[in-house]
Amino acid sequence: MKYLLLIYANVSKRPNYTPEQLEVAQRTNTAYLTEAQAAGVLAQNESFHPIARATTVRVRDNKTLTADGPFAETEEQLTGYMMLDCKDLDEAIRWAAKNPAAKYGSIEVRPVDAYSQ
Repeated sequence: MKYLLLIYANVSKRPNYTPEQLEVAQRTNTAYLTEAQAAGVLAQNESFHPIARATTVRVRDNKTLTADGPFAETEEQLTGYMMLDCKDLDEAIRWAAKNPAAKYGSIEVRPVDAYSQ
């Protein structure tokens, strides 16, 4: 079953890493992704540009309205996602708990509906 891990973080409270600490954090994240790939559960992984680069789109009275920035102002922002293929929710939760971002943010685990075509 596929699960989408939505990765949220309060970017204003992210650790202010030195270059050396940033390198360690990047190695930790790479090791996590390598482990998930080796286990055969990693289907996709992406991170997002800062929320200031977002555009919100609405259609009202058949008119497309756009606004710069996010849909809502929140402390935690969606910073990326992972698509996992796990045997069940418990396995997806274990992978979410291993994600380095879970230490300073939160990971929302959502089952993905498989619509037939």
